[in-house]
Amino acid sequence: MSACCTPGRGCTGHRPAASGLLPLPTVRKAPPAHPLVELPGGTFRMGDSFGEGYPADREGPVREVTVAPFAIDATAVTNARYAAFVEATGYRTDAERFGSSFVFHLLLHPAAERHVLGRVPQAPWWLGVSGAAWHSPEGPGSGVEDRADHPVVHISHDDALAYCAWAGVRLPTEAEWEYAARGGLDGARYPWGDDFTPDGREMCNTWIGTFPHISERPGGRVGTVPVTAYEPNGYGLHNTSGNVWEWCADPWDEEGRERVIRGGSHLCHVSYCNRYRVAARSHNTPDSSTGHGGFRVARSLALPEGPVPA
Repeated sequence: MSACCTPGRGCTGHRPAASGLLPLPTVRKAPPAHPLVELPGGTFRMGDSFGEGYPADREGPVREVTVAPFAIDATAVTNARYAAFVEATGYRTDAERFGSSFVFHLLLHPAAERHVLGRVPQAPWWLGVSGAAWHSPEGPGSGVEDRADHPVVHISHDDALAYCAWAGVRLPTEAEWEYAARGGLDGARYPWGDDFTPDGREMCNTWIGTFPHISERPGGRVGTVPVTAYEPNGYGLHNTSGNVWEWCADPWDEEGRERVIRGGSHLCHVSYCNRYRVAARSHNTPDSSTGHGGFRVARSLALPEGPVPA
């Protein structure tokens, strides 16, 4: 199931030499302040309380986990923020250095059709596209000029770490991510409760229609929405379900070959993948990038005196 959610580099047989995280170029411009939501930390129940996860994803058992005080961004990093980072450092993402990234088939720009390198065998709706990157998310001919407030995509784990080094922040741990995504709710399915559409309200950006060919959104809309779209959770965080997958700091396995991603994306649909639940988790290699993969940032806070509050 992981390939359909997050294709990794090499799925189409197009994989140049390994990238590796490169040092940042000389910074030409200091980063802006990164306003974050400060959370007290404490002990919470982490994991799938309903037995709805895929066994291979290891969402359970539910266990008590304690996190120290930390701060986390209310939103995923936007195109505007990532553009400021690139302008200040000259950084080139893994997608740019490899020369390609993965684009959802209905989002491919018409001018990019001749740049398709192949399809992912297990998930043919994913296309390897030459020239796809954060600034051209649907391939050559596309752009993000009208999407400054959308989450940046086609970002590898390495790219996220590079941004964090520049901005003086870090990626959240998986436990921090779930603690924050729950918004104070104990064991709930979603950041807002157990009902996916309470009182008929749409709460997150996931697929509506017949996946992967028919979108029933107005005008057949497919893709990301602004990072502040939809109601925030109890801690003020937006879109911890749907919109884009978000990198965490943790390795997925003991070998450390892959990294954890959280939150699901605008392509999640109950017919094949219910990973938009708050306990859901998936993974990808740190050099991989996709048109539905981004990140949000965090920062440690000073520990309070005395025991961590429950």
